[in-house]
Amino acid sequence: MRLLTVRHVSTYRYSEPVRLGDHWMMFRPRDSHDLRLVKTGLEIYPRPAKLRWMHDVFDNSLAVASFEGETTELSFASRITLEHFEVPRPDYQLEAAAHYFPFAYSEADRANLERALVRRCLSDEIAQWAASFVDPSEPVETMAMLRSMTQTIRQKFTYSRRLERGVLTPDETLARRSGSCRDFALLMIEAVRSLGLAARFVSGYIFVPEDNPSSTVGGGATHAWAQVYLPGVGWIDFDPTNNIIGNRNLIRVAVAWEPKDALPLWGTFVGSAASFIGLEVSVSVVEETDQDES
Repeated sequence: MRLLTVRHVSTYRYSEPVRLGDHWMMFRPRDSHDLRLVKTGLEIYPRPAKLRWMHDVFDNSLAVASFEGETTELSFASRITLEHFEVPRPDYQLEAAAHYFPFAYSEADRANLERALVRRCLSDEIAQWAASFVDPSEPVETMAMLRSMTQTIRQKFTYSRRLERGVLTPDETLARRSGSCRDFALLMIEAVRSLGLAARFVSGYIFVPEDNPSSTVGGGATHAWAQVYLPGVGWIDFDPTNNIIGNRNLIRVAVAWEPKDALPLWGTFVGSAASFIGLEVSVSVVEETDQDES
């Protein structure tokens, strides 16, 4: 078990006073058997007139801030301490029928997974690329196939950090052989969906160990990866940016069928579009000791 503290600061700046519309935040990690929240804190400047919390349709924790008056700066500072439990070498016990690919989901699972199975990208290139991980001449282990796809993206594609909003289409990522973590996540999601597997998008944070920082990319900002649903074990994390399978170093905040529904922060303002100077984002994930938190 690791005790981790996540600090996430986002600051908008404007050249002249603007009126702020509502802003939505997804900063709070998802409590589960492998992640337990210990302490949370959220500071917003200027102080919102109203702050309310809710759960969206994916059960993500969502905060909504409403403002009054005008400002030239808007800042969100989230600080969360959590206990993170991980299995270094997870041994996934899939149902016997799902051990080899292809397999069929049960009627009950398929009904619940319908949106996770729908392909948003119908490109032949993506389907062909995904099919290259399946050898028709011999039995294909499901986990081995997914592990190979994850590893291939890590080894054959070039990671490029991009702070601008938006996600490359899977076709663009495949053609460029480069992209950000969210581009790689969407490519893998659409690839496995083309093979008939259920997948979804995950947004969160990644812990970069101090003893081996060069082995992990994506730190200093929010991170994104994919999950695939496999009978017998449920949703499994696949981070093609770092070739991680399982929750090692990964902190889940939001899940969705598509990236646009798992944004860490979004909102509006009333004023000249030219008044927007820019957005600065700083994310750190550090390991704490019990003494640090006492």
